[in-house]
Amino acid sequence: MSTAVVVDGPGEHRLVPHEPVRPAAGEALVRVHAVGICGSDREVYQGNRPEGYVRYPLAPGHEWSGTVEEVGAGVPATLTGRKVVGEGFRNCQVCDRCHAGETTLCTAGYEETGFTVPGAMAATLTLPARLLHVLPDAADLTAAALLEPAACIAAAALKANALPGERVAVVGTGTLGMFAVQFLRAGSPAELLVVGTRPDRAALAKEFGATGFRTRDEELPGGFDVVVETAGSASAARTAASLLRRGGRLVLTGIPAPGAEGLDPTDLVVRQLEVHTVFGAPPDAWAHTVRVFGAGLLNPMPLVTHELPLAAFAEAIELVGSGDPEVGKVLLKP
Repeated sequence: MSTAVVVDGPGEHRLVPHEPVRPAAGEALVRVHAVGICGSDREVYQGNRPEGYVRYPLAPGHEWSGTVEEVGAGVPATLTGRKVVGEGFRNCQVCDRCHAGETTLCTAGYEETGFTVPGAMAATLTLPARLLHVLPDAADLTAAALLEPAACIAAAALKANALPGERVAVVGTGTLGMFAVQFLRAGSPAELLVVGTRPDRAALAKEFGATGFRTRDEELPGGFDVVVETAGSASAARTAASLLRRGGRLVLTGIPAPGAEGLDPTDLVVRQLEVHTVFGAPPDAWAHTVRVFGAGLLNPMPLVTHELPLAAFAEAIELVGSGDPEVGKVLLKP
C-alpha cells in the first residue's frame, strides 16, 4: 500500500495510506522518486516556522524529483513519462510581481508545496503542470531531488551577476554553500574563497572549484567583488559584508533567528555596498538550475549522505538536526 507522512502539528506525525489525486485540468500527477529534508522541514515538525508559512495538518516535502504518470486536460500528453522537478511557490500568475517573473513575491499571498499545500513525502504528488521543469531522459533522479535548494542558490548567483575574472567568495559550507561554489565556479572567477566553520568541508569545497578555504576565526582577506552568504546567521552576514571591496555585491540567502542584529547600515552606505536577498526561487532560477544540471556542471550527489525509506521520517528529522558533521543531505525514498 502506498503511504504518506502527515504532520498533524508540532512534534506529531503519522504514516498514513496514500491515494493518488487524479490531476484536474492543468495539473500533473507525479510518481515521487526522492524527497529531501532541510531545516525548513525540521521547523515544520518542531512548530517554529513563522506564522503564515505553514498550515497543519500537512504532508511536508518541497525538495523532490519524480516521473509524470498522468496529466489533466490542457496539459501536453508528451509530458507523461518524463523525469521532472517542480517549483514550490503556488503563485497566482496575474499580479504585477508574477507578470514581472518575480513569482516568489506574488501579492496574492504565500502558498508553497510542502508548507501550506500537500508536499512530496508521499508516493505521488499532484500539482499544476506549469510548475514542472523537465529533466534530460538520462538524469539521475536521486541527484535531481536536490535541485530545489540548488535553484535558490541559482537565484542568488543570478542576482550576484559575477563576471569572469572577478574575485568571489561564499560564506557557509552546508548544502547551499556547496551549491554556491559550483554555480560561481561556472562563471570563471579569478578567485573563489569559501569561508565557514567546518574545516572538514575544505576538501569538498575545493573539489567543487574553490581556490581557497578559511574558517571564520582565521584572518580573512578583503577586496572581493561578490560574496554569497548561505549560513543563515547574523554573524555570517557581517562576515560576508566584511569581505567586500567598496561597491561590492552581497547576496544573502540564509534566514537568521528573528530579532538578530544585522548589518551596519552606516557601513553599507559609506562603502556603497549593493545588497540582495533571496527567499525561494523564481522560474528563471529554476530554468537556469535545470540547464546547468543537464550540462553536467552541477553535481549534487557528493552532498547526499543518507537515503532512508519514508517510514524513517522521524529518524531523518533527527539526523538533520543532529549537528553531526558526518550528516549531509538526507533523502527519503517513498
